[in-house]
Amino acid sequence: MSQATPAVVWAAQVLGGTKVFGSDEAAVRALDGVTVGFEQHRFTAIMGPSGSGKSTLVQCAACLDRLTSGTVVIGDVDTTGLDERRLTHLRRDRIGFIFQQFNLLPTLTARENITFPADLAGRRTDPAWFDHVVDAVGLRDRLDHRPSELSGGQQQRVAVARALVGRPDLIVADEPTGNLDSNASAEILDFLGRATREFGQTVVMVTHDPVAAARADRVVFLADGRIVDDLVGPTRELLLERMGALAR
Repeated sequence: MSQATPAVVWAAQVLGGTKVFGSDEAAVRALDGVTVGFEQHRFTAIMGPSGSGKSTLVQCAACLDRLTSGTVVIGDVDTTGLDERRLTHLRRDRIGFIFQQFNLLPTLTARENITFPADLAGRRTDPAWFDHVVDAVGLRDRLDHRPSELSGGQQQRVAVARALVGRPDLIVADEPTGNLDSNASAEILDFLGRATREFGQTVVMVTHDPVAAARADRVVFLADGRIVDDLVGPTRELLLERMGALAR
């Protein structure tokens, strides 16, 4: 007798998501009825041409921006009726963020930047987990350095550690390797992959780079604010083929 397939557990879902910027003749529909879920413990990349709605999708999925219409669900929480205070708490407690520009506080050390969100919330950082994350990203000997004393790759590793140390339900990364050289990019992508496989994290990454996207378990393609393709088990060659078809 065959075993039943386990039910999919979603870290985040966007259901019928529409996002319009501006109004009347100046209105731009950045998302146009998008429905997509991001499965727990998987690494998903989002690709598409410039202006396709990639960053808008992840910003709305992570509750950094509100949809014009539709629903965002984080875990089992429907965020539709949440006020700004509750949304702020949800982002702080359940979502980690990694941005292209690192977003580190220049007056704080690497250690202080990593623990800053928990310190701001008045939460104690688990010392054992902190040590595990710091060693995993290779920052042990750089914890007392400020951002100006770190390379770009080291600064992004601080940002990755900051996102991970609170054990969020969802990590959102918007072009996290955009400002890095190929070696530093490979290190960050390796760690994001390890975060899903070894730490059970859920990662959603916006990228224009097929080499980066090929590290993911799944790639979602957007064009003109709509999902036009969904690829599991991507390779660089397949991604180049799909992106070429979208460009045509």
